[in-house]
Amino acid sequence: MWEYTDKVLDLFYNPKNQGTLEDTGEAGVKIATGEVGSIACGDALRLHLKIEVEQDKILDARFQTFGCTSAIASSEALVELVKGLTLDDALKVTNKQIADYLGGLPEAKMHCSVMGQEALEAAIYNYRGIEVDTHEDDDEGALICSCFGITENKIRRVILENQLTTAEDVTNYVKAGGGCGSCLATIDDIIESVQKEATTAKTVNNTSNSINATGESAAPRPLTNVQKIALIQKVLDEEVRPVLIADGGDVELYDVDGDIIKVILQGACGSCSSSTATLKIAIEARLRERVSPNIVVESVGSPVRK
Repeated sequence: MWEYTDKVLDLFYNPKNQGTLEDTGEAGVKIATGEVGSIACGDALRLHLKIEVEQDKILDARFQTFGCTSAIASSEALVELVKGLTLDDALKVTNKQIADYLGGLPEAKMHCSVMGQEALEAAIYNYRGIEVDTHEDDDEGALICSCFGITENKIRRVILENQLTTAEDVTNYVKAGGGCGSCLATIDDIIESVQKEATTAKTVNNTSNSINATGESAAPRPLTNVQKIALIQKVLDEEVRPVLIADGGDVELYDVDGDIIKVILQGACGSCSSSTATLKIAIEARLRERVSPNIVVESVGSPVRK
């Protein structure tokens, strides 16, 4: 039997936010819905958001969840966390915050908090007219776990976001490897690859720190514009483009204006409905980690070349 916190059990037995939200035609208000999971795989969550259009703010939320104690409690926690937030702030809510709100979850049930985070993103993306149900870029990568339909992209994202170090951790968070187990060795390889990338990132960051004459670390010098552009191009060429090219896409650096980085998505990425997610997860997050936490990546259409 799972060891649940009192908070988990309370929200499971006494949920306050189960149900749906209907569009009543109220002026200035819209309903957004996001759905993730599959009953065939054991868990499914449909999240409804009542959004005040002018302020882009979540006024209310409801959920319909098919699943275990953790799934229902995580859904209830998610709703309580996002009420009153703007959509941009809601997108910052992580599965770890959901688990923390519950006082923790059994490791084998962490995938329930991940499902909540993805349902929230799906609802907001749908409201904003982005044709994705969850992390569509996750679905574009190589299929690793055929039992649960989990791709390499999704495994990499969850490893990075939650600092996972073992295949068992990955199974607990997204179920990959929890079926026949034939993909566990591949998951180990992915973890090793992500860890190597993290080590490389630390090395790159260290090169930007100056060392004073006594050998003590001095405050890092701001990158010059030329250095910044060179580092951005290096990260794109060595860390981002190989992943995109493997999926039939590509990216080209178009312009750098302070912390605004403009790129051109090409190939499959240029026409893909998940291009916004690609910008934020595959490119912006990587550049924020490698170059500057203030970076914002924007996509521009392919310019007319004369």
